[in-house]
Amino acid sequence: MARTAALMIQIATGDPRPIVRQITDAVRMRIATGELAQGQQLPSVRGLAQQLTINPNTVAKAYAELVSEGWLDARQGMGFYVAPPRQRLSDAERERRLDEAVATFVNDVVPLGLSAKTVQQRIADAFERALPRKRA
Repeated sequence: MARTAALMIQIATGDPRPIVRQITDAVRMRIATGELAQGQQLPSVRGLAQQLTINPNTVAKAYAELVSEGWLDARQGMGFYVAPPRQRLSDAERERRLDEAVATFVNDVVPLGLSAKTVQQRIADAFERALPRKRA
């Protein structure tokens, strides 16, 4: 039987993203980096809502989105579990999202006046830190 994984996420009131998006982004990142492993159970909708002091409907909406995207499995009467790894988006959608993220990043960073080498090194460092962690 899988044990429930603690979801140590915080909702930032100053974040322009809706709360649902903050939750889905945080869960996706934890799964992608290996912090949440396949088969781990997530907190209940009510439990996470209480932890974050938000409406349970918001958590339910975030979990439903993660299920529809293939990140989580919903087991009737048992809760939500991290789904087995698979390609969750089509190649075209992955490319579209990458292009969108790069365009946003470039628009935010170019005005800072940093050298391309500095920016590339920072990206490489951040990407290395975000790669899935090996478990013993």
